[in-house]
Amino acid sequence: MRSISLEADILIIGGGAAGCYAALCAARRSGARVLLAEKANIERSGCLAAGVNAVNAYIGQGHTPEDYVEYARRDAEGIVREDLLLTMAERLNGVALALEALGLTILKDEQGRYASRGWRNIKINGENIKPLLAAAVRAEPAVKVVNHVNVVSYLADNGRILGAVGFGADEAAQYVLRAPAVICATGGAAGLYRPNSPGFARQAMWYPPFNTGAGYAMGILAGAEMTALEMRFVALRCKDVIAPTGALAQGAGARQINKLGQVYEKRYGLSTSQRVYGTLRENLEGRGPCRLRAENLGPEQIEDLYRAYLNMAPAQTLKWVEESAGAGAALEAEIEAAGPYIVGGHTASGYWVDTQRRTTLRGLFAAGDVAGGCPQKYVSGAMAEAAIAAEAAWDYARANPPPARAAALDAQAQALHDEAEGYLSRADALIDADQIEAAMQKTMDEYAGGLTARYSYNEAQLDKADGRISELTALSARLGAEDMYGLMKIHELRERLVVCRSLIAHLKARRETRWPGFGVHLDYPEKSENWLRHVNSRLEHGQIRIIFRDLAAKEARYEHHH
Repeated sequence: MRSISLEADILIIGGGAAGCYAALCAARRSGARVLLAEKANIERSGCLAAGVNAVNAYIGQGHTPEDYVEYARRDAEGIVREDLLLTMAERLNGVALALEALGLTILKDEQGRYASRGWRNIKINGENIKPLLAAAVRAEPAVKVVNHVNVVSYLADNGRILGAVGFGADEAAQYVLRAPAVICATGGAAGLYRPNSPGFARQAMWYPPFNTGAGYAMGILAGAEMTALEMRFVALRCKDVIAPTGALAQGAGARQINKLGQVYEKRYGLSTSQRVYGTLRENLEGRGPCRLRAENLGPEQIEDLYRAYLNMAPAQTLKWVEESAGAGAALEAEIEAAGPYIVGGHTASGYWVDTQRRTTLRGLFAAGDVAGGCPQKYVSGAMAEAAIAAEAAWDYARANPPPARAAALDAQAQALHDEAEGYLSRADALIDADQIEAAMQKTMDEYAGGLTARYSYNEAQLDKADGRISELTALSARLGAEDMYGLMKIHELRERLVVCRSLIAHLKARRETRWPGFGVHLDYPEKSENWLRHVNSRLEHGQIRIIFRDLAAKEARYEHHH
């Protein structure tokens, strides 16, 4: 396996929306050299690979960034960092303008204003959002993009992150990437739990299956402080096709109804987790199947909904066409809860960062799905954080030049090279990554609050899950790979196992049930005001140490002191 070394002022890991926008913002700083590493290809990678039909975080007319902070705080039952939410919300509308300048079509109303879907959303034709971002990145001479590189570990010296190591997804090469400042912009974690559908359809999930929690895992193993991993996200989605429900609920005023035709949503509450919980309860108590039904629609509204889903989830439109839905004045879809995911773009899970998006590791910044404390960010919020991180990373890189080539970094890169060669030398191993992944998903599903367990768990079950995950982690060291793709599958599995272990520790540590649709702690089934605090963690000497942090006073700003 050949070795390729690359250097820059700022290394960005992950080429989704946040990573691409971070590269654009960093490259426009005078003199900056930017390196963007992506496991797939920035043209169609990340959560927006297939497109999106709305900018879901926007400050509508008559509202303020403070209003957005309050909305997100209420939806997350108080477990947020208001300083992070505010610094994000202040930039949301600027991101929309930037996207429009890149060529994104933002729909307008009769007065020429952005067409809204509620005060926090604006409608777009977003099937080409990633190609537009990718084209802008490629046009920047200061940015070097390396596609098909699976980054697996940070390089650190004396507690400072100075780069990362990755492996080619389709070529026998190790990439040693060095930079005085690193921005992690990878996705969240899918595939920890058994998915909604088995077999060939197992990849038909809400969150992209290629998002394995790599950024979380690298941070955990490097000793970064993490936050709110127990705030899992369980999405309410159109059944089987796992399509989003927002276009129906917010765009067309659809209501959640049970088999009796009763509107049940207000009975349980209207927060994200409460909508999921209400659907679970209605089904458990025999009033399912549950549906999302929009009524009194005109032909143009129905056509708009068909088009909106073609932009982001074509299977739902095809299903409606097959069922001849929308022939009258109503349109509906059966709904179900998807499996649990760890995703900081919707909840507060991720790195513990300050308002500059610095992690607790010197030289490492985070933006988007991996940055914790700041839920409800969606695409525009992830890009707002990317801009903040890019500015701070460039300031840090200029003020903190890298030390002379450290032998410690070379030794880390060599150790990772040798480990990879070890996997590649065992092509005839008796077990493979898919088998261990299936065992991991079964364990998490049954003992750590998955679909089978109706998102519920207790301490004894979590202890059993932790023991089994530890056993599977040890077993994964004996895997073998026939080629670089097989090697990538092993690394993805090991990333998921690392995240699983930290997640279990967080679920056990929060001794209450704050988000019933996202998970019920059966030993502590009620919400308690004593738990209005952050549950954080850090891996120390192989053990996960739980750290409790108080909520910051309103309008207070938290900054790291490295």
